[in-house]
Order: sequence, then structure tokens, then C-alpha cells
Amino acid sequence: MSKNDKEIIDSYIEAYNSFDIEGMLALLHEEVLFRNYSNGEVSTETKGIHEFKELAENSAQIFSSRCQTITSYSQIDGKVEIQIDYEAVLAADLPNGLKQGDRIQLKGKSIFEIREGKITLIEDYS
Repeated sequence: MSKNDKEIIDSYIEAYNSFDIEGMLALLHEEVLFRNYSNGEVSTETKGIHEFKELAENSAQIFSSRCQTITSYSQIDGKVEIQIDYEAVLAADLPNGLKQGDRIQLKGKSIFEIREGKITLIEDYS
């Protein structure tokens, strides 16, 4: 993993944690592919920066705070995998029964692919 790839990922996580959507988008390739996996199934997928922006704006409304902490980095098949500790506080009630003010804590991983200095793939697993 190059120092530059690590800096791009660190910058993305920092922007995510501070709800800086424009900062996140600045690091993404125009054709970025995003997938969120929950319990082994794809729960969300976006293709392209415009769909990602819409998802990011909607997601930002759900949380009053959120923090991803990177616990490790590894290089696998040209991609960078990070292990994360995730903590968030809900700003709204969710259909699954979670309520505003509830705290979510989980461990997961994210896989990033970076080409030409831009993130082309993000896969989140929880």
C-alpha cells in the first residue's frame, strides 16, 4: 500500500466522520462504485459520484454523530482493506425499531480501490 493511498483513505474517513460530503466527493472517481454489505448481503449500492452524493446526503440526516476509527490496514489483491470500529448516535427513528438518540456500535471492514489518485471502489462490511 502506498503512502498516498493511505493518505487518501485517511482523508476520506476524516471527511466522513465530520459530515464533510464535499470533502468525501473530492476524493472519489466520477465512476465510483459503492456497496454496503450487511449479514453477507448487498444492502445498498450506488454507481457513479452523483448516486453516491445522494446517498451520503441522506445518510448524514440519520446520524447526529458518527465515527469510524481505523484499527488496521492491509493490502489485498491491489485493494486496501481497513478494519474499523464504528460508533454513531441516531438523529432520527429508523424503520427497524431503533430510536433517535440510540447509540450504534459495531466492528466492520471497508475495502478501497484507488486508481490515479481517486477512490474507484468502496465496499463496507458489517
